[in-house]
Amino acid sequence: MDSLITAAARALAAGDLLGALKRVALRDDPPALALRGIAMAQLGDYARAKALLKTAARAFGPREAVARARCVVAEAEIALVSRDLGFPEKALETARATLGAHQDRVNAAHARHLQVRRLVLVGRLDEAEKALSGLDPTAFSPAHRAAHVAMRRLRTQQAREALAKAREAAREAKIAALDAEVEEASAFLATPAARLVARGEQRVLLLAEVEALLASGALVVDACRHGVRAGDRVVSLASRPVLFALARTLGEAWPDDVSRGTLLARAFGARHADETHRARLRVEIGRLRAELRDLAEIRATTRGFVLVPIGAADVAVMTPPEEGQHGAVLALLADGEAWASSALAIALGASPRTVLRALDALSAAGKVLPVGQGRARRWMTPPMPGFPTVLLLPGPLPSD
Repeated sequence: MDSLITAAARALAAGDLLGALKRVALRDDPPALALRGIAMAQLGDYARAKALLKTAARAFGPREAVARARCVVAEAEIALVSRDLGFPEKALETARATLGAHQDRVNAAHARHLQVRRLVLVGRLDEAEKALSGLDPTAFSPAHRAAHVAMRRLRTQQAREALAKAREAAREAKIAALDAEVEEASAFLATPAARLVARGEQRVLLLAEVEALLASGALVVDACRHGVRAGDRVVSLASRPVLFALARTLGEAWPDDVSRGTLLARAFGARHADETHRARLRVEIGRLRAELRDLAEIRATTRGFVLVPIGAADVAVMTPPEEGQHGAVLALLADGEAWASSALAIALGASPRTVLRALDALSAAGKVLPVGQGRARRWMTPPMPGFPTVLLLPGPLPSD
């Protein structure tokens, strides 16, 4: 590695993007192209960054497998930051294995972090936690330690402790953008995470309050995940929308009962109940009784039905902060990043056509904004200041 490339890599690692670009701006050799690509990514020009990194990866020779692998990792991070979840997982895993085989522990760990962050985005938290458990961050650079300790399952006390360590590591790294990213992650702990409906009242819940509610032993009708839970016992009704609508209506009314007419309207949209509707309601109530048999009873009353929890002192309904037909799409876009519609489809487990219809409806309502055209189009909520995740492609540099 020549002196200019080394100096540019040092400047990039320290967060001096313009200093790094100044040293390699007029060069077109593969290492310079890779460094320019990373710098452009940190400046937010993802399209140019991807083009530079692809060119650099093709230009590296067959004996430069590590350099090519680092380019793949950088491309994967750009895809993640730009919420393009279609980046091939196999390519990233191959790059991670190559880096590990050549003892580039820092960048191999960085590749693993990208895999974990993708798992978190698509809701596969158990897999993400398992992948993280095998990593030892003690030998990492300060910047990578910050990234490592910031990624945890949503347990608020552990999250606060992890973010405090991440803040220390980011300041030790002396990279302002990384420090700002940690602060932004910390702010989510004070952001409304759900809404509680209980005994006819509603209030906003922070993450810590959500955690406390789920640990309280109360019977919780969870409209965020479409299930009913009490402690560690969970009954998913995500694929049974009629049953969940009935459970939610009964939960919102608890400890009072709910009339048959109200249940018909909420579950079936029936305006005028006839004997067919009433028969269907009896069938669906029977099915709901069977699903919730270990958590609650559903008893008939003179005018309808009432929910009676088993072993729980309270019943509550937990809903997303903002409900609506497309609340799940808004929840993902709330991170402030620009998402590709294909990435939203992957994260939601929905068809691309369904997601596009939702985005068009939200755009017409002024709740989301399209950015770009054609395949480069991204979607976001009204913009706010933000920073792309810091990319630290260069491995350990020689000391002076």
